Amino acid sequence: MIRNLSILDRSRTREGHPAPQALRDTVELARTAEELGYHRFWVSEHHSVPGVAGSAPTVLAAAVAGATRRIRVGTGGVMLPNHQPMVVAEQFGVLESLFPGRIDMGLGRSVGFTDGIRRALGRDTGDADRFEEQLAELLGWLDGSQTAHPEVHARPAEGLRIPAFVLATGAGAKIAARAGLPLVVGDLRSRDRVAEAVGTYRREFLPSAWGPEPYVVVSGTVAVAATAEAARRILVPEAWALAHSRTRGSFPPLRPAEEVEALDMSPKERELYEGALAGHVHGTGEQVAAELSEVAALTGADELLVTTSTYDRTALLESYRGLARIAGL
Repeated sequence: MIRNLSILDRSRTREGHPAPQALRDTVELARTAEELGYHRFWVSEHHSVPGVAGSAPTVLAAAVAGATRRIRVGTGGVMLPNHQPMVVAEQFGVLESLFPGRIDMGLGRSVGFTDGIRRALGRDTGDADRFEEQLAELLGWLDGSQTAHPEVHARPAEGLRIPAFVLATGAGAKIAARAGLPLVVGDLRSRDRVAEAVGTYRREFLPSAWGPEPYVVVSGTVAVAATAEAARRILVPEAWALAHSRTRGSFPPLRPAEEVEALDMSPKERELYEGALAGHVHGTGEQVAAELSEVAALTGADELLVTTSTYDRTALLESYRGLARIAGL
């Protein structure tokens, strides 16, 4: 079994529930995660997505940290190309100052997923190509080594040691390795690709002041229930939302599993829906434990970051409780 177990919650909205409720659900889930013994609790950044309420991860991370006492809190991640590195450093400096020793800085390279969102953010697709440069600048604001603006200091961040993580696949794994930072890689439906990225990262890792050796976090959806069928139904709402987004261009709020299962889907929708259901780690406690052992053997991961979303909050909480039991938390 993988050593550390953590949660990334994307504040998914649910049909019939307003977006503010999704944010309150995230904070409440963080309290439960702490009670269950999870290692970290992270939140995400999405802009203008109808099905996701989490658009300001550092603000939400502050709410989560304020509602908990021990669990590490962070972002999975702040999309660095959307922001000025100095401002990101300042935000995390405030978080670390308020909640010392508990803050993680997960960083990604995505930009808004439509032209309209990118224009609203003042960004374009090419900004993602500057991620490595921006990452170096951000770390420089934290350790005081940045030279582009020697008269400027990111306060209160400068001098604080805030763990940084790179969310990446493919070429991004090499960026994490060159920076000497921990790697967060997913998803578990493509385990050979994940294993390849991890292998590249380990081979090319350069020890740094931020990390003396490689550290790998694998992320993905995991669902635990009394039966394999019940676990599969936890996956249904998110699978349908993904299929809907790929056929209609909009990522919608989650619908109840029974509504999704009653839908009359087109052949293309059915194909995408079944594909979105496939490959996730799900089943009874025994089945999930066996699958996670395989993942651990394949990747040598140090940590598992679980990203499960569903309409039924009771089933989701029971799944996280079941996973905690499997891991012996």
